[in-house]
Parts: sequence; structure tokens; C-alpha cells
Amino acid sequence: MTACRRAGCAGEVEDSGFCDTCGRKALPSSARPRPSGPGSYLSLPVFPRTEPSSRLQRDPDVPTSGRTCGKNGCTAEIGVGYAGQPAQAEGYCPMCGEPYSFRPSLHEGDLVGDQYLVLGPLAHGGLGWVYLAQDTRLDDNLVVLKGVINEGDSALAEAERRALTAMDHPNVVRIFNFVTHPDRSTGRPREYIVMEFVDGRVLDEVKRGAHAGERPLGEQLRVEHVITMGRQVLEALDHLHRRGLVYCDMKPNNVILSPGSTADGSESRIKVIDLGAVRRTGDKGPGIIGTWPYQVTREEIARRGVTVQSDLHALGVTLRQLHQATVDHVELLGAPGSPIAAGVESFQRVLARATRADAERRFASAREMSDQLGGVLLEVASLRDGKDRAVLSPLFAPTAALLDADLGAVPPLARWTDAVTDPDLPTPKDVAVGLPPVRPVSADPAMELVADTPDPARVLDLLRDHDAPSPDVLLLRCRAHLELDRHEEAARCLAALRSPDAEDDWRVVWHCGLLHLVRGHVRAARRHFEAVRADLPGEVAPTLAVALCAEREGDAAEARRWYTAVWRRDRSQAPAAFGLARLLLRDGDRAGAVAVLDGMPTVSRHHDAARIAAVNVLCGPGASARDLERAVERLERLRLDRDAGDRLTAAVLDAALRWRRSTADPRIDGGAVFGRSPSERALRSALADGYRRLARQARSADEHGVLVDLANGTRPRTKL
Repeated sequence: MTACRRAGCAGEVEDSGFCDTCGRKALPSSARPRPSGPGSYLSLPVFPRTEPSSRLQRDPDVPTSGRTCGKNGCTAEIGVGYAGQPAQAEGYCPMCGEPYSFRPSLHEGDLVGDQYLVLGPLAHGGLGWVYLAQDTRLDDNLVVLKGVINEGDSALAEAERRALTAMDHPNVVRIFNFVTHPDRSTGRPREYIVMEFVDGRVLDEVKRGAHAGERPLGEQLRVEHVITMGRQVLEALDHLHRRGLVYCDMKPNNVILSPGSTADGSESRIKVIDLGAVRRTGDKGPGIIGTWPYQVTREEIARRGVTVQSDLHALGVTLRQLHQATVDHVELLGAPGSPIAAGVESFQRVLARATRADAERRFASAREMSDQLGGVLLEVASLRDGKDRAVLSPLFAPTAALLDADLGAVPPLARWTDAVTDPDLPTPKDVAVGLPPVRPVSADPAMELVADTPDPARVLDLLRDHDAPSPDVLLLRCRAHLELDRHEEAARCLAALRSPDAEDDWRVVWHCGLLHLVRGHVRAARRHFEAVRADLPGEVAPTLAVALCAEREGDAAEARRWYTAVWRRDRSQAPAAFGLARLLLRDGDRAGAVAVLDGMPTVSRHHDAARIAAVNVLCGPGASARDLERAVERLERLRLDRDAGDRLTAAVLDAALRWRRSTADPRIDGGAVFGRSPSERALRSALADGYRRLARQARSADEHGVLVDLANGTRPRTKL
């Protein structure tokens, strides 16, 4: 079963497709990209394994950097220097007198619990040394033993025992047993956890190796690898969080990347280790383990306790450090024009949200952060290789709006009868009502009442009797009012949702941006959409909204950047293709504009509009002979009704006559439209015939007269 995605519901979706708690049908889930095999952008590299014994510390480096005593709530620091003297590895707490030792308590050859033969120390973790051992009762399989630093930490060990006894997750280290062994220095029994041995590299090794210019994973560390690692860590954290637990000590040293195998096709996998710092959500008690700069401030813990958001903050810092070691980070510092620069910026926005100073403005859950990272991963991978990776958004519903400024339409008759030119850009109102609508998140039955109702007036009628509307109903009313140009009514809906004492929900901010758009305040709208994009960097809709506003403001560079990011990732986003084509055409890159339009999938509802747009682009002002030849080739392949075909043919003939007047070289192949190397006289005759055919479409005597006059004014002059 999977978790219910409806706000406020902690249930799980059963095989029937309905939640076992709220009873509602499951909301659409964004497709979570899974590894697709070694070497792919959505998987982690397979790299050589190391001999486990080579990882043993034969002369262990004893850490004496200081830590909190923790015995019965004691907050004194132990293991710190005094009066210029070096710190001691062993001693007594200066406040409570409890003995402590940072030295390994187990040595090679020790038999722990009459079963586990110690091979030596592997590393020092947040709660003590970690040892490699053999299970003498099970084929000498390798295991890991981890104890606490001293007996004063027994409460932490007990918390760890309760948290991990039943833990079973592919991204979390497995716990096999709990055993005791006498401590060498005190003689008292000390408890140890027996864990699976995970072969691989801790992420701190990966980070240091990549910083040094090495290839710790067998290939260059890239941002896609970091994102995929982060998503697997989030799977582990989500497993804990859903059980009311917080990891507390996320950092690169507590995550291992275990290599897969090319021989059996197994994939490399992240494992979160050393769960000794696990606490219950909201715990404010002493002895909470955390490492600067990953852990949140003490003030936050004192106020809120350890929370989901404190774990996400630590992971955000971890991923930022790993990203700074990637070759992409280094390349972008020297070449900001990298093709994946937009995707890297989106990734940085995810990290920025995860590490915000205000915990309330971080991600609400590990799943939410993972969803955004998943979207960013698709964006980065598509920017790198150009492959379409469209997925269904769980937050925004699909829309059929094209937002093409009529570039994809056959010219209307008014182009000739009223001298109407096509608009250069979609209007702000068209953008506002054409952007994807927000999906509802509540279980309000009113949403079922208006489902699949396209008429905004009908929507308002159906919702009229709801005296205490939910936020979803208010947002739906707001959108309906916007579509009907009722600005004040839309503003009142938003006023009922806005919070004077807290940051507005992104859905409210989104609709504020839409309201600014219909009022023509494009700059204000863009600010609101940027705010939504800061919260949802992995979503397509906010990025598309920012691109449309940037184009409207004349910020062509930013518009082109984000149109490209959207279009490469999701070929169903036709507005991005048409926006990109408009910008390329404005820059004189007619071939580039056509190439973008040709990328429209044949299954898209806008495929025919893209083919028509390509003809319009090719016969636009300044068209060359080759452009016109391509326009004719495409025109002849289009399946248009007679009236539409006559109008588009007239547009091509218009362009051909303009071209013929500007050149002395008549070489051109106009196919069945205007023939090979036509004279100006021949083109005039063909265009005049075209105007006469258009006159048959006239809806009034005035329109008919205009078109006949155009025909007479265009036809070749005779001597009679």
C-alpha cells in the first residue's frame, strides 16, 4: 500500500484505489523516477567494491572534539581541552562525575555475545565506535557492532532498540540482534547493536574524492547522482517519519552508497546507517545528537523539538555539500551557459527551501521534498540529453490551452477584410485562464459536484449554496471569477483565504498571480509565480508561468531559458514550444523555430496546430526562397477543409509575391501552389484567384467587396 496524498490524512491507499482512512479515491501521484539500469541518468553508478578488511582502522584515531555528557540530562561538555591543555580521550564529566571514554572498547579477537568475533574498528560515529565482526554461528557472515560511548548513554541505546527492532526498509540498515559485553575499563556490561554489514562508500568519502578530482563512483560525480542519492535517503526518512521518529543526525558520514553489480544487474543503493540518534518527533530532551552545520539551531529544538523539518534541513545541507563536489558545480562556476544550468538552479531552490531558517516554510514531509527532487531530476536529465520525461503532476491538472497567440491557427478572413494582424504574444488574460488549474487537496464533496464542469458560470451556480466553503471551493470560485473577468469577486475569494499572521499557502500565492495577470499587472504576477516556483522547483506549471511573464515583460533571455527547460522535459507542454518558437523567430532563427514546432509529438492534441504554425513561420516577413519551398511542401501535406486551405494558401501566395518583388533571382519551386520559378505576373494572377476564392467565405457584402477589390488590385494589369 502507498500513503494517501490528501492533506491531513495519514491513511494508506489500498489495492482498491481508495484510502483506508478518509475513504477517498487516491489523488494522482507524480511518477517517481526509478533507476533504469547502470549508466542511466536516473540510476546510481556501479563501481568496484573494496575489501572489507581494508577499511579497518589498525591505529584508530581517537576523537576528542567534545560532546554532551547526557547522563541523566547532564548538559556538560566532555572530551574538551582545558587551559591550553589537549583534550583527554578518557576522564570524568566535570559536572556529574560520570566516567567517559572515547577509546574503542572492543579489540580484534573479542567474542561478543558468544557469537560475534571482532575484526577491528571501522569508524567512529555519533554514539561511539563501529566495529566489523564475523557471525561465528552463521557462516562467518560479516556484521557491524555499534555500542554507545559510555554507560551514561544507555537511554539512547534503549531508544535506538525500540526504534529499530522492527525496521525493514531497503534504504535503512537492518538490525539483527542486541548483545552485551563487559567493558574493558569499567567491567560493566555494555550493550551493542548487531547490524548488517553494508559494503560501499560513505558519502563523505564520495564528497572528498570528487573534490580531489577523483572518480569515487567510477565516473564523474554529477548533479543527477546527488539528486538520486537524496531521494533514496528521503525514502528512508519517510519510513521513519511515518512511525513518529526523527533521525536527528543526518550527515554524509551516516549514509553509505553500496555498489550494485553488472554481473547480476543489481543496482547501487543508498543505505542510511547509525540510527543511534533516533528520537520521537517533538522530543526536546537532553542528549539529542546532531552535528553542526547539518543540525538546526538549539533555539529551534528548544522551541519545536526535533521534527521532520529538522531532518530535512540536515539532508539539505548534506546534499548541498555533495553538489559542490560535482563536476557540474565546477563547470557552472566557469561556464554559466551550461545546458543544464536551469536544472541546477531548480535543484538549488529545493535545497534553499529545505534549509530555510523558518521551519514552517520548509517542506512539510520527506515525500514532498522527494517529489520536488524527482521533478528536478527529470528537468536536469532532459536538459542534458534532450529526452522527453513527462509525468502527471499531483498538484496541477492538465490543461488544453495552447497560448500560442494564434501562431498555430490558419489566418482568419479578418486578416484581409479588416487588416487584422496576429498578436505577437498571448494576452495576460489568456495566460491567466490558460495556465494549469490547481488540483484540490481536501475531501470536500463539493469538488465532486463540479468535477468535469468546464463552464465557469455553471461552476459558480453549483457552488452558490456553500455557506462555509473549504479552501478548495474558494480557490475554484476564484478561478471561475477570473475566467468571467470578475476581478473583484476573485479578490474577495482570495481575501477570505489569506493569513495575516503567516505565509500564504502556495495555492493562494498562485491565484494571486493569476489575479494580477488578468488585471494586466505582469510584473507583480511574475513575482508571485517566482514565489511558487521557490516552493515547488520540480513542478512544470510555475516555471511555465514565469517564462510567459518574462516574455511578456521583454525579458527574452529568461523566457527562453525556462521555456527550454519545460519543453525539453515535457513535450505535452505546447505553450512552452510555441513560446520558444516565438522567441527564436524574433531572433531571426526561422529554422530553429520550425525545429521546435516539429518536436510536437504526433499524439499531442496540438500536433496539427504545430504543423500549421510551421507554415506560418516559414512564410513570415523576410522569408527566403528555401523557406517558401518548405512552406509549400508542408502546406500540401496538411489535411485542411477547403476554406481553411484557401486561407493558408493565400497567406503563402502573399509571402511568395513579397519575395518575388525583392529578388532578381526567380529560382524557386512552388509545387502546385505557384509552380517553378514563377514571374511576378504569374504570382499576381495566382494570388488574385486566391482572393476570389476567399470572397466566397465572406459573411457580409462589405467583406465580399473588400476581397474582390483586393483581387482586382492584385491581378496583373493588361493593355486593354
